[in-house]
Amino acid sequence: MTPPVSIRVDQFTKRYGRVIALQNVSFDAAPGEALALWGPNGAGKTTLLKAMLGLIDFQGRIQIEGNDVRRAGKIARRQIGYVPQEALFYDLSVQATLEFYARLKKAGSARVARLLERVGLGEHARKPVPALSGGLKQRLALAVALLADPPILLLDEPTANLDTQARRDYLALLAALHHEGKTILFASHRIEEVEALADRVLMIKDGRLAETTTPEALHAQLSTEVELTLWISDAQRAQAKACLDDQGIPARLNGRGTVIVRVRAEQKMQPLELLNACGVSVLNFELEQVASWN
Repeated sequence: MTPPVSIRVDQFTKRYGRVIALQNVSFDAAPGEALALWGPNGAGKTTLLKAMLGLIDFQGRIQIEGNDVRRAGKIARRQIGYVPQEALFYDLSVQATLEFYARLKKAGSARVARLLERVGLGEHARKPVPALSGGLKQRLALAVALLADPPILLLDEPTANLDTQARRDYLALLAALHHEGKTILFASHRIEEVEALADRVLMIKDGRLAETTTPEALHAQLSTEVELTLWISDAQRAQAKACLDDQGIPARLNGRGTVIVRVRAEQKMQPLELLNACGVSVLNFELEQVASWN
């Protein structure tokens, strides 16, 4: 027996003139599953979400709860709640905004009241939307997406514009919805979002689905290597490079008067120890995690 599928993307390709944004992307999402679309800005994550909403044309096939996005677009869109990266609202109060969208979606006033409390906006109901913080506006966007109680949520960089505490609170809301059985597909380049929410990660690179992995495996990949930028005096830079090269740690000099090395995360102290043994003084250093697949 074929297992049920909430989202099916088959050989999705999108071109803008001669530029291929995405090519031959295929995947399924099971009911209640949370999938992360992972990749840098410009990877095509938003393009795919827009295609699911019927906003752009494409090659290939997308089905939402068994409904073809092209042939049964209205039915497909009724199954989706969409939260953009930055929602735009009219200059109304929070409650009036939600009531406005409730009329469009044919949701009752009882649903509005429940959602205001559910997303933590009950005490802000009378406030004008422009007076809300970024985190509260994003909660309102989520409430709008949930008005018709759709089985699927699509989210584009859901916490991109939020501060640390607002991000944690918002992810807790999404995690609860996931636990209740919502199917969630979200675009992200934040590992904390992926770890808090995703069951699987679809890694988009160079316009293709490069890999399907787990949040744990993604975290391990991102933690695999670190890049050390070492500030060393001009008089010792050549000596520092030779010392590191001799020990099997390739180093390069750059124009900022620094030496750059890349090592495994667990070996990040090794270059500093080697340089000390060689009599090279490190004046300062910076450390940055490197995504090995990027």
